[in-house]
Amino acid sequence: MKGFPALTVIGIADALIHWQIFFVLCSAIGLTQAASNFAAFCVAAAFSFYVNALYTFDSETSVLGYLLFMGLMAGASFGIGAIADTHGWHGLLTVTVFSVLNLTLGYCFFRFVLFRQQRS
Repeated sequence: MKGFPALTVIGIADALIHWQIFFVLCSAIGLTQAASNFAAFCVAAAFSFYVNALYTFDSETSVLGYLLFMGLMAGASFGIGAIADTHGWHGLLTVTVFSVLNLTLGYCFFRFVLFRQQRS
């Protein structure tokens, strides 16, 4: 299981985890969309990073690379949530926008930055 198809399956699982956590935190607990999106991202990203490192790329990665990925995407998750709070977006729009961004940028980051040494 390599490449884009594997990342797509893992990305879908990541999105499902993210959406569930987002809606529980936002609806049931009453957190802002920014905080909910950030927390949901952190949990889902930990899952997808681990699974991608084990099954998609079969590579050990650096802690620095992991922290770079987490920092950039966590900032994006909080930023999109803050924009959603400011403009009164529905939660479904917030997680949809972030999921598309996360899948696209996450794939590019994993493929072309973090695991570039495996390309031959």
